[in-house]
Amino acid sequence: MTTPLKIDFISDISCPWCIIGLKALEQAIARIGDAIAIDLHFQPFELNPTMPAEGQDVIEHLTQKYGGTIEDMQRSREAIRQRGAQLGFTFNMEKRSRVYNTFDAHRLLHWSGEVGHQLALKHALFDAYFTDGLSPASHEVLIDVTRKVGLDGDRAAEILASNDYADVVRAKEKYYLDQGIHAVPAVIINEVHLISGGQPAELFEKALRRIASVL
Repeated sequence: MTTPLKIDFISDISCPWCIIGLKALEQAIARIGDAIAIDLHFQPFELNPTMPAEGQDVIEHLTQKYGGTIEDMQRSREAIRQRGAQLGFTFNMEKRSRVYNTFDAHRLLHWSGEVGHQLALKHALFDAYFTDGLSPASHEVLIDVTRKVGLDGDRAAEILASNDYADVVRAKEKYYLDQGIHAVPAVIINEVHLISGGQPAELFEKALRRIASVL
């Protein structure tokens, strides 16, 4: 008998640990196979909601936000690159020179959750930013990525030119902040069980099997 589990994956596409967590979660789901039916939803979180459209130099931003030296930041980035490589994701750190506003990307992700291809769009946005060094604040980039995953680029352009889905995304962001989610990724299973951070696949697999076993 297949056990259904709903997973809300709260994250930002400018968060490297979010793609690490997603890749590990996907590996865990693949290992479990058909024993559990996963209903996966991506929920919005902005690491830098006040970031202007032009963004900020990534080293400058990380140093200001977290402290430490440039050397500390470089060591951290290399550790992230290696962790990503182990999971099959390519971080081209030399291409990721700036941090950008991601609100419009979250609007498109919400829309894609209604019409399909949300997982594909999420992955494509991570690829565009971390692998290709493109700006997720750029409407041109967002429309191009949307088309690549099989979504309607013209509708994406209409959304970006309007305030469509702005209120619902803001409401969801506030909801999860009010629930105590202040760091991402945060994985909530069946709206009850919380797993925080870019955990290894083994931990996700163990947690999913344990939760499914008591349903």
